[in-house]
Amino acid sequence: MSATNFDDAIFSATLRPHRSLGRAGFVVLISAIMAAWLGFGVFLWEHGAWPVVGFGGLDVLAIYIAFKLNYRAARAYEEVEVTRTEIVVRKVMANGRAQVFRFNPQWVRLEAQELPDEGTVRVALKSRDKRVPVGNFLNPEDRKSFAHALGAALATARV
Repeated sequence: MSATNFDDAIFSATLRPHRSLGRAGFVVLISAIMAAWLGFGVFLWEHGAWPVVGFGGLDVLAIYIAFKLNYRAARAYEEVEVTRTEIVVRKVMANGRAQVFRFNPQWVRLEAQELPDEGTVRVALKSRDKRVPVGNFLNPEDRKSFAHALGAALATARV
């Protein structure tokens, strides 16, 4: 086996948090909320409850800000790469800061915790005193599938 083949990736994955509402859906939802509130606000204004209109506008603003913060958090991701010589876990936070963790595949242990009613709740790589959780934002089924694939890659790397 040549040196270039020895360092080729056995396994490579990029994990991203799932967001069920895309950009177009977000625009439609906010537009519908604003239109509904505008109609209700006009009704309240005509009946003399004009101070309520401003507070309702704050509600719409709060919903908008909550969605924007949610989408900002979705920019975080994790990259996991396994070669025969090392495992690299790169965690990129929503603000762009990254942490890189390196493991020797011969010494690392994959931890996958499963609960009967919830499925796979935690996946982590552990070597000596260093433990790095991976895929915390995945759902239990995806976490289980990822743990299985990562475990197979680790077994291949150790051969």
